[in-house]
Amino acid sequence: MLTVTFIRHGESEDNLKDIWAGWKDAPLSPLGVKQAEAIGHYFANTNTHFDIIYTSPSARAHSTALAVQQAQVPIHINSHINTTPPPVIPNLNLREQHFGIAEGQPWVLKHPDLVGPNGKALSDKELDVALASLFVRGVFPVVPRPKDKFPGGESLEDLARRAEVAVRECVLPHLRFLKEEGQDYHVAIASHGLCISEIVAALVRLDSEFHPKGEEVGAGVDPGKRFRGLLNTAWARVELNISRTGTDGPIDVADPSINLPRLQVKVTHFNCVEHLAHLVRPISLSIYLIFCDYFSLTNLQQDKEQTEEPKATSSAARKFFSGGGVEASDEKVNLRLQLGLGS
Repeated sequence: MLTVTFIRHGESEDNLKDIWAGWKDAPLSPLGVKQAEAIGHYFANTNTHFDIIYTSPSARAHSTALAVQQAQVPIHINSHINTTPPPVIPNLNLREQHFGIAEGQPWVLKHPDLVGPNGKALSDKELDVALASLFVRGVFPVVPRPKDKFPGGESLEDLARRAEVAVRECVLPHLRFLKEEGQDYHVAIASHGLCISEIVAALVRLDSEFHPKGEEVGAGVDPGKRFRGLLNTAWARVELNISRTGTDGPIDVADPSINLPRLQVKVTHFNCVEHLAHLVRPISLSIYLIFCDYFSLTNLQQDKEQTEEPKATSSAARKFFSGGGVEASDEKVNLRLQLGLGS
């Protein structure tokens, strides 16, 4: 089995501000340093060994990756102790969505120019004109369409295409251990909220049974929407197995999509943060402790099948952090999680 564990970076100095971050570099905050150390120790204490760690070159992600690497403990392989930590390899395609001229500028939740009279939706042409006018004035609202971008930046559609390149560079080459040598392999990827959501979605689309219009958890026209809201140093996990070879030749290292076998792709964990229980503020502790259970894709599917309503606290937490309806006063907090603002 090829396992890919995604880790969002620790809290950065920019996470404390209402600004567009993207490629703008910022170091980890003091809390972010502790979060990165906590996730590293968590993996070590749960005997989670990584064979390789890829990271965004942004300081906040790279520092998180190094903390994970430094905590990896020696393991026994064929009666020998391997004391070599996994390599940390920066990859430009693991950077967050690029917000162009908006980076470092305040983000705006809503702007009246993007809504017509009486709340009527604007046409595409009207939206284009309204956005261009706002950008000239130095106003940078949350853009309404996946194709929209700030000048000099990327759209969500651009990010999705880049995520597919990241999959080809950081995930698919390691299928050869599974296909040709029958070995398990574990890849860690330290990156950013939006980028991770699109990479997970790209992996889901590789499943041989994936149907774009399916109703399964993890499927859909835009599966990336289902994998947003990662907290700082929250982790997610995807497992890839070969369902049947389908090809006879070896995987081409230069282009791993050549001779790609039929795959089974399963998202087993999402937004797991139990390692942060001792770091969070008391008011948030109960919410943090339930994340691993209630953002696990397996448990989400079980919720769908159960007739009994979950406990009020759990239901409220899921609603608050998954964008399923929040109070107006919590709207900015929820938006930050869903869109990766300050990511």
